[in-house]
Amino acid sequence: MAKADTEFVFAPVAPVVLAVAGREAVFPVHRIYCIGRNYAAHAREMGHDPDREPPFFFQKAADDLTGAGFMHYPAETAELHFEIEMVAALGEGGERIAVEDALGKVFGYGVGLDMTRRDLQGEAKKMGRPWDTGKSFAEAAPCSRIVPVSACGHPAGGAITLDVNGARRQTGDLNEMIWSVAEQIATLSRFFVLRPGDLIFTGTPAGVGAVQRGDRMVGEVEGVGLLEVEVV
Repeated sequence: MAKADTEFVFAPVAPVVLAVAGREAVFPVHRIYCIGRNYAAHAREMGHDPDREPPFFFQKAADDLTGAGFMHYPAETAELHFEIEMVAALGEGGERIAVEDALGKVFGYGVGLDMTRRDLQGEAKKMGRPWDTGKSFAEAAPCSRIVPVSACGHPAGGAITLDVNGARRQTGDLNEMIWSVAEQIATLSRFFVLRPGDLIFTGTPAGVGAVQRGDRMVGEVEGVGLLEVEVV
Protein backbone atom coordinates (compact mmCIF):
# COMPACT_ATOMS: atom_id res chain seq x y z
CA MET A 1 0.00 0.00 0.00
CA ALA A 2 1.48 3.35 -1.04
CA LYS A 3 1.97 5.99 1.65
CA ALA A 4 0.32 9.40 1.35
CA ASP A 5 3.68 11.01 0.41
CA THR A 6 4.74 8.27 -2.05
CA GLU A 7 6.33 9.59 -5.25
CA PHE A 8 5.27 7.69 -8.39
CA VAL A 9 7.32 7.37 -11.58
CA PHE A 10 4.11 8.20 -13.46
CA ALA A 11 0.57 9.08 -12.39
CA PRO A 12 -1.35 6.02 -11.12
CA VAL A 13 -4.46 4.95 -12.98
CA ALA A 14 -7.63 6.48 -11.58
CA PRO A 15 -9.87 4.07 -9.66
CA VAL A 16 -12.72 2.39 -11.51
CA VAL A 17 -16.09 3.39 -10.06
CA LEU A 18 -19.80 2.73 -10.58
CA ALA A 19 -22.71 5.01 -9.75
CA VAL A 20 -24.89 4.09 -6.78
CA ALA A 21 -28.66 4.52 -6.99
CA GLY A 22 -29.90 7.32 -4.74
CA ARG A 23 -26.46 8.46 -3.62
CA GLU A 24 -23.80 10.93 -4.73
CA ALA A 25 -21.05 8.66 -3.41
CA VAL A 26 -19.72 6.16 -5.97
CA PHE A 27 -18.79 2.49 -5.63
CA PRO A 28 -15.02 1.84 -6.07
CA VAL A 29 -14.37 -1.43 -7.90
CA HIS A 30 -11.60 -3.77 -6.74
CA ARG A 31 -11.86 -7.04 -8.71
CA ILE A 32 -14.38 -8.69 -11.01
CA TYR A 33 -15.14 -12.39 -10.46
CA CYS A 34 -17.41 -14.33 -12.81
CA ILE A 35 -18.95 -17.76 -12.25
CA GLY A 36 -19.18 -20.13 -15.21
CA ARG A 37 -22.26 -22.15 -16.22
CA ASN A 38 -24.44 -21.27 -13.23
CA TYR A 39 -27.80 -21.82 -14.96
CA ALA A 40 -28.48 -25.43 -15.97
CA ALA A 41 -29.99 -24.59 -19.37
CA HIS A 42 -26.99 -22.44 -20.27
CA ALA A 43 -24.59 -25.17 -19.16
CA ARG A 44 -26.37 -27.61 -21.45
CA GLU A 45 -26.36 -25.22 -24.41
CA MET A 46 -22.58 -24.98 -23.97
CA GLY A 47 -22.30 -28.77 -24.00
CA HIS A 48 -21.87 -29.52 -20.30
CA ASP A 49 -23.74 -31.49 -17.64
CA PRO A 50 -24.58 -29.06 -14.81
CA ASP A 51 -25.18 -31.88 -12.32
CA ARG A 52 -21.55 -32.97 -12.36
CA GLU A 53 -19.66 -29.70 -11.98
CA PRO A 54 -18.55 -27.90 -8.82
CA PRO A 55 -18.61 -24.09 -9.15
CA PHE A 56 -15.72 -22.51 -11.03
CA PHE A 57 -14.74 -18.90 -11.62
CA PHE A 58 -12.66 -16.66 -13.86
CA GLN A 59 -11.76 -12.99 -13.58
CA LYS A 60 -12.02 -9.87 -15.66
CA ALA A 61 -9.82 -6.86 -15.02
CA ALA A 62 -11.46 -4.01 -13.11
CA ASP A 63 -10.78 -1.64 -16.01
CA ASP A 64 -12.74 -3.94 -18.36
CA LEU A 65 -15.77 -2.39 -16.68
CA THR A 66 -17.82 0.25 -18.43
CA GLY A 67 -20.82 2.13 -17.11
CA ALA A 68 -21.38 3.95 -20.40
CA GLY A 69 -24.34 3.22 -22.62
CA PHE A 70 -22.13 1.81 -25.36
CA MET A 71 -19.18 -0.50 -25.95
CA HIS A 72 -16.74 -0.70 -28.85
CA TYR A 73 -16.64 -3.92 -30.88
CA PRO A 74 -13.32 -5.46 -29.79
CA ALA A 75 -10.39 -6.45 -32.00
CA GLU A 76 -9.45 -9.96 -33.08
CA THR A 77 -12.92 -11.51 -32.98
CA ALA A 78 -15.80 -12.32 -35.30
CA GLU A 79 -18.01 -13.71 -32.51
CA LEU A 80 -18.78 -11.16 -29.82
CA HIS A 81 -21.33 -12.83 -27.53
CA PHE A 82 -23.58 -11.39 -24.82
CA GLU A 83 -24.29 -12.96 -21.42
CA ILE A 84 -26.72 -11.08 -19.16
CA GLU A 85 -26.06 -11.43 -15.43
CA MET A 86 -27.02 -10.10 -12.03
CA VAL A 87 -24.00 -8.56 -10.33
CA ALA A 88 -23.38 -8.73 -6.58
CA ALA A 89 -21.27 -5.84 -5.26
CA LEU A 90 -19.42 -6.48 -2.00
CA GLY A 91 -19.22 -3.83 0.71
CA GLU A 92 -17.18 -6.08 3.01
CA GLY A 93 -14.60 -8.77 2.38
CA GLY A 94 -13.01 -11.66 4.19
CA GLU A 95 -11.61 -15.18 3.96
CA ARG A 96 -13.40 -18.49 4.44
CA ILE A 97 -16.76 -16.80 4.83
CA ALA A 98 -19.58 -19.08 5.98
CA VAL A 99 -22.57 -19.36 3.66
CA GLU A 100 -24.90 -18.08 6.39
CA ASP A 101 -22.75 -14.93 6.77
CA ALA A 102 -22.12 -14.29 3.09
CA LEU A 103 -25.07 -12.06 2.19
CA GLY A 104 -24.06 -9.71 5.00
CA LYS A 105 -21.00 -8.84 2.89
CA VAL A 106 -23.10 -7.58 -0.06
CA PHE A 107 -23.49 -3.81 -0.48
CA GLY A 108 -25.89 -4.03 -3.40
CA TYR A 109 -26.73 -5.44 -6.82
CA GLY A 110 -26.51 -4.41 -10.45
CA VAL A 111 -27.12 -5.64 -13.98
CA GLY A 112 -24.08 -6.68 -16.00
CA LEU A 113 -23.02 -8.16 -19.32
CA ASP A 114 -20.20 -10.69 -19.48
CA MET A 115 -19.18 -9.91 -23.08
CA THR A 116 -17.13 -12.70 -24.61
CA ARG A 117 -14.94 -13.14 -27.67
CA ARG A 118 -16.41 -16.61 -28.12
CA ASP A 119 -14.13 -17.68 -30.96
CA LEU A 120 -11.04 -16.86 -28.90
CA GLN A 121 -12.50 -18.55 -25.82
CA GLY A 122 -13.34 -21.65 -27.87
CA GLU A 123 -9.81 -21.86 -29.27
CA ALA A 124 -8.35 -21.50 -25.77
CA LYS A 125 -10.57 -24.32 -24.51
CA LYS A 126 -9.41 -26.64 -27.30
CA MET A 127 -5.77 -25.95 -26.45
CA GLY A 128 -6.26 -26.18 -22.67
CA ARG A 129 -5.20 -22.55 -22.22
CA PRO A 130 -6.61 -19.77 -20.01
CA TRP A 131 -9.65 -17.83 -21.22
CA ASP A 132 -8.18 -14.35 -20.71
CA THR A 133 -8.24 -13.22 -24.36
CA GLY A 134 -11.84 -14.40 -24.68
CA LYS A 135 -13.17 -12.88 -21.47
CA SER A 136 -11.01 -9.91 -20.46
CA PHE A 137 -10.68 -6.94 -22.83
CA ALA A 138 -11.60 -3.27 -22.93
CA GLU A 139 -15.30 -2.71 -22.14
CA ALA A 140 -15.88 -6.47 -21.70
CA ALA A 141 -17.97 -5.87 -18.58
CA PRO A 142 -20.76 -3.30 -19.06
CA CYS A 143 -22.53 -2.74 -15.75
CA SER A 144 -25.42 -0.66 -14.47
CA ARG A 145 -25.42 1.49 -11.37
CA ILE A 146 -25.40 -0.41 -8.07
CA VAL A 147 -28.66 -0.57 -6.12
CA PRO A 148 -28.03 -0.84 -2.36
CA VAL A 149 -29.43 -3.83 -0.46
CA SER A 150 -31.47 -1.38 1.59
CA ALA A 151 -33.44 -0.59 -1.60
CA CYS A 152 -33.65 -3.99 -3.31
CA GLY A 153 -33.00 -6.63 -0.65
CA HIS A 154 -31.25 -9.82 -1.75
CA PRO A 155 -32.97 -10.95 -4.99
CA ALA A 156 -33.30 -14.74 -5.00
CA GLY A 157 -36.03 -14.93 -7.66
CA GLY A 158 -37.32 -12.81 -10.49
CA ALA A 159 -36.92 -12.51 -14.23
CA ILE A 160 -33.53 -11.94 -15.86
CA THR A 161 -33.77 -11.05 -19.55
CA LEU A 162 -31.89 -9.61 -22.50
CA ASP A 163 -33.33 -8.08 -25.67
CA VAL A 164 -31.26 -7.32 -28.77
CA ASN A 165 -32.79 -4.76 -31.15
CA GLY A 166 -36.15 -5.30 -29.46
CA ALA A 167 -36.17 -9.12 -29.77
CA ARG A 168 -35.99 -11.28 -26.65
CA ARG A 169 -32.79 -13.36 -26.74
CA GLN A 170 -32.25 -14.49 -23.15
CA THR A 171 -34.79 -15.21 -20.44
CA GLY A 172 -34.56 -16.96 -17.11
CA ASP A 173 -35.24 -16.59 -13.42
CA LEU A 174 -32.79 -15.89 -10.63
CA ASN A 175 -34.16 -18.92 -8.77
CA GLU A 176 -32.65 -21.10 -11.52
CA MET A 177 -29.10 -20.43 -10.31
CA ILE A 178 -27.28 -23.66 -9.51
CA TRP A 179 -25.12 -21.89 -6.90
CA SER A 180 -26.72 -19.06 -4.92
CA VAL A 181 -25.05 -15.69 -4.37
CA ALA A 182 -24.22 -16.71 -0.80
CA GLU A 183 -22.66 -19.97 -1.98
CA GLN A 184 -20.64 -18.15 -4.60
CA ILE A 185 -19.23 -15.73 -2.02
CA ALA A 186 -18.41 -18.56 0.38
CA THR A 187 -16.66 -20.56 -2.35
CA LEU A 188 -14.65 -17.61 -3.67
CA SER A 189 -13.52 -16.73 -0.15
CA ARG A 190 -11.85 -20.14 0.18
CA PHE A 191 -9.47 -19.29 -2.66
CA PHE A 192 -9.18 -15.49 -2.52
CA VAL A 193 -9.16 -12.76 0.10
CA LEU A 194 -12.33 -10.93 -0.87
CA ARG A 195 -12.28 -7.14 -0.56
CA PRO A 196 -14.83 -4.34 -0.41
CA GLY A 197 -15.40 -3.29 -4.00
CA ASP A 198 -15.32 -6.78 -5.46
CA LEU A 199 -17.99 -7.54 -8.06
CA ILE A 200 -19.37 -11.02 -8.70
CA PHE A 201 -21.09 -11.69 -12.03
CA THR A 202 -23.44 -14.45 -10.90
CA GLY A 203 -24.13 -16.38 -14.11
CA THR A 204 -26.24 -16.18 -17.25
CA PRO A 205 -29.37 -18.01 -18.44
CA ALA A 206 -29.62 -19.81 -21.78
CA GLY A 207 -29.81 -18.01 -25.11
CA VAL A 208 -26.35 -16.45 -25.43
CA GLY A 209 -25.45 -15.29 -28.92
CA ALA A 210 -23.59 -12.84 -31.11
CA VAL A 211 -24.00 -9.11 -31.68
CA GLN A 212 -22.65 -6.79 -34.35
CA ARG A 213 -21.87 -3.09 -34.56
CA GLY A 214 -25.09 -1.10 -34.37
CA ASP A 215 -26.93 -3.65 -32.21
CA ARG A 216 -28.61 -2.40 -29.05
CA MET A 217 -28.83 -4.64 -25.99
CA VAL A 218 -31.29 -4.06 -23.15
CA GLY A 219 -30.87 -6.26 -20.10
CA GLU A 220 -33.06 -6.36 -17.02
CA VAL A 221 -32.99 -8.04 -13.65
CA GLU A 222 -36.35 -7.83 -11.92
CA GLY A 223 -36.14 -5.76 -8.76
CA VAL A 224 -32.65 -4.47 -9.62
CA GLY A 225 -32.82 -2.47 -12.83
CA LEU A 226 -31.97 -2.05 -16.50
CA LEU A 227 -28.78 -1.95 -18.52
CA GLU A 228 -28.79 -0.51 -22.05
CA VAL A 229 -25.70 -0.91 -24.25
CA GLU A 230 -25.14 -0.15 -27.93
CA VAL A 231 -22.29 -1.86 -29.81
CA VAL A 232 -20.32 0.72 -31.82
